[in-house]
Amino acid sequence: MTELRKEVEEIGRLFKIVGRREELLRMLIAAKSNKHILLEGPVGVGKTLLARALAEYLCRDFVRVDGDERIDENKLLGHWDPPTVLRMGYVEEAFIPGPLTKAVLTGSILFINELNRLPESAQNALLPAMDEGIIQIPHLGTLRAKEGFLIIATQNPEEDIGVYRLSEALRDRFVLVKLGYPARDEEIEIVKTHIPEVDDRIAEISVEIVRRTREHPNIVRGCSVRSSIDLAKITSLISDGDERWYTSALMILPQRIETNDSSIDKERLVRELVRSVLDGYKLDFPTQRGLQRSR
Repeated sequence: MTELRKEVEEIGRLFKIVGRREELLRMLIAAKSNKHILLEGPVGVGKTLLARALAEYLCRDFVRVDGDERIDENKLLGHWDPPTVLRMGYVEEAFIPGPLTKAVLTGSILFINELNRLPESAQNALLPAMDEGIIQIPHLGTLRAKEGFLIIATQNPEEDIGVYRLSEALRDRFVLVKLGYPARDEEIEIVKTHIPEVDDRIAEISVEIVRRTREHPNIVRGCSVRSSIDLAKITSLISDGDERWYTSALMILPQRIETNDSSIDKERLVRELVRSVLDGYKLDFPTQRGLQRSR
């Protein structure tokens, strides 16, 4: 386990990953055990970053599929090019591989973003590749997976519109790794990592405002870490003063939150959240002093 933890620290250092050491450890153990990985967590907590970092660390190509109800079994496997088939017949050169076939043949990591947005037929197409490392292509035959083939998929448990239930058979073939929102200090560090030049107080206040959206009783889905980054970036471009926080927050947050009552005025709600955070701090913008909690 000591060596694995050293590898995890190396991944974190190489790819500038803040926190997530336990999640990375579980993913690394699963990959070394040739087990497919299902990352479950809300939007914007770094699922794609972790998957890509693991793929690069393991020196494997990264083939991405974004979950969509229009993706069926044929789009995952690939298709025959009609002009080439007419000219040469069903030869290998006439087949255009889909992402699943490409990953199988090259021993790559197939990353499926929002797996539960794939229809049942597409989900079922994954089973033979996950079980036996094979796929069947009509007119071409059975293709066997090259060593290194692995599926890393994600799903957002909070989504309930436009999603399909994962079958028991499919869930049974994944190792589950759950990701929650990062701790406050880690979220601030993430903002600073993405915006190296950001003022410390802007990073802190941005994170505080966004985190309030996850705690408010009338908000059923708050904003992601991406919102903290965006809020800090936009605020940094606006001249000093309290009003800039309202301007930037109203540009970023209302369309990203979901309330438990459609009659709630989201812009008013965002203004209240911003005010509640600003009231908790002593701000001195003109003198550029460090951020201090008001007492």
